[in-house]
Amino acid sequence: MHSRRALLATAALAGAPTTVPALAQAAPRRSTDPGTVFPEPGRRPWADTIPVLRIGISGGENETDRLARNEPYRQLLEETFRLPVRLYPAADFAGVGQAFAAGRIEMAQMGAANYAGTWIDTRGAVEALVAAEGDDGSLGYVSVMVVRADSGITDIAGMRGRTLTWADPASTSGYFAPRAALRAAGIDPAGYFSRTGFAGGHEQAVVSVLHGQYDAACTWASGQGDPAAGFSRGALRVMVDKGMLDMRDLRVIWRSDPIPAGPIACRAELPDAFKEDMRRFFLALPLAHRAVYEGIERGGGTGFRTVTHADYALVVKLREEEAAERRRRR
Repeated sequence: MHSRRALLATAALAGAPTTVPALAQAAPRRSTDPGTVFPEPGRRPWADTIPVLRIGISGGENETDRLARNEPYRQLLEETFRLPVRLYPAADFAGVGQAFAAGRIEMAQMGAANYAGTWIDTRGAVEALVAAEGDDGSLGYVSVMVVRADSGITDIAGMRGRTLTWADPASTSGYFAPRAALRAAGIDPAGYFSRTGFAGGHEQAVVSVLHGQYDAACTWASGQGDPAAGFSRGALRVMVDKGMLDMRDLRVIWRSDPIPAGPIACRAELPDAFKEDMRRFFLALPLAHRAVYEGIERGGGTGFRTVTHADYALVVKLREEEAAERRRRR
């Protein structure tokens, strides 16, 4: 019989109806809505309380590439709202949450589990603004487990006794979601795999498989589009586009059910006018500045939709239960 924890994990990964009512009741705004207009350039009154807009950039790829990919985004924010904008790359996913907690950044794009953990750690001091939609308009993506194409491994059963690297301990798709799914299926990662570790990011995890350091890695993908191109967006697609990866060298042996797309979030204490300007900026971004949108999304989809904390309530619950379980083991 499934435990309550397993049922919650299964519900979270399967996109169970418990996550739907908040979206329906809130009537979310979407990039595809008629009349979506990019904000008019100009300095806003809220800029008096935010002398420098500091944007946290999560780990997952090397710092040089992260900064280069986000530079047009930084410039556009600066040009639109007429205030200095700075990028703050974190060494890992948890670094963004720590920066929020310390008040060192105003806004960042986060995975669902990282947002949930930060919301818990800061006692609600972060607020979800928008999240990316997939090619079909769904609010989600998938975790995938990849192996070398020449490994002979074709499924999870073939991974028994093999080695697995997670991307990052604060990553939804690179750790939290696949671990929860495995445990819900009755697989204890600690005993099933001969060795597990953390690669330090999604890109690094895939590279470690290509170089034979691990048999498999978990990372994220849209789950839509052409698998041979690394799907429509995600870590694999970015690596293909950068010439770092030929998908013929990898095999996807497992994918999760849909995971709620993590939000672009800000400090909850910031002015409501700031939050609304940022929602308008992101909602209109895909049509007004497609290249910038594809840069921060590492590919493309239909755009963004507004979200609230209620959309991540189940992920928060899972994080709380995981933390409680760790305390019991000590």
